[in-house]
Amino acid sequence: MNPLPPWANGPFELLVHAEGHLQTGQDFDRRISLISFDDAIEVAISTYLALHPIQRGNREYKRADVEKWLNNYHSKLDFLSEELATRNLGWKVERGHIVWAHDDRNEQYHGGHKGTPERNCLAIVREAALWIFSVLFDDADVEKRLGAAVAEGMPPASPQRNSCYDRAIDREYDMVQIGSQSFYASEIFFSVDYEVYCEIGSRLCQDPPKEQAEEAGA
Repeated sequence: MNPLPPWANGPFELLVHAEGHLQTGQDFDRRISLISFDDAIEVAISTYLALHPIQRGNREYKRADVEKWLNNYHSKLDFLSEELATRNLGWKVERGHIVWAHDDRNEQYHGGHKGTPERNCLAIVREAALWIFSVLFDDADVEKRLGAAVAEGMPPASPQRNSCYDRAIDREYDMVQIGSQSFYASEIFFSVDYEVYCEIGSRLCQDPPKEQAEEAGA
């Protein structure tokens, strides 16, 4: 996977932000995801139009046209329509669907409508944002790149109990009394020092239980 050109990093960061919130899945996060994917579409087009021709495959546009296209969201989609026609490409996501998602975004951001965006709307705006980015910045790996970037930004997974370790530790050690409460030894090791819990559990799972070892030595 080739690195992105530096001018594509800004639009890509919006995709990462949107995808992170989408994967979180809470109502608030879905609203932020819709807004961010929609913003990513607009920022990708604006960034592309601001580039020097050498940074966009030597494609040149009249200044008056660029100023017209940068005017608003719909004029940016006008540019995209002309660009797709020039490259003999079709709309992977229908323009009308993109506008529908944009209108929903405006309700979330400006209109005071705080309902949770429909999953269908999120799917449409996400697909559109990734597709437009891939076309304008010539990135066939955008889906893979996005997954890797989001994974890198995620917090590490919480430690998990291991049933084999638990059984082995509790077979080896007595219950632990703390105040008036009794706890399994595996609970104490897991809570106090996860590395020690794994080290002891792994060793005990590999060794035969004490009873079996004593029988074998008899």
